[in-house]
Amino acid sequence: PPPCTGVWMGDSKLCAIGVHCRNHITSHGLALNCCTDLSWFEHIVPCGLEGKGVTSLSHELGQHVTVSHVLQPFLDSFQEVFDCALVSSEDPG
Repeated sequence: PPPCTGVWMGDSKLCAIGVHCRNHITSHGLALNCCTDLSWFEHIVPCGLEGKGVTSLSHELGQHVTVSHVLQPFLDSFQEVFDCALVSSEDPG
């Protein structure tokens, strides 16, 4: 429940999800921690949530997981869940 939005593994955030609205424009995004250097989070209070941690796919799975490993499965799942077709800005037309 808010303010703990995102994807969590216990008390550690794996993926941050955000929406911002300003002047009738909505921006949204997410940050999925794949092989993030988690030591940087020792110097801040991530997402302003005291007592919560941050984790990554690599940490949770015990193996190196890069963005290139998860990008296509993520995009495929996104299209299925939201019943849409994604178009890359690199695609012609």
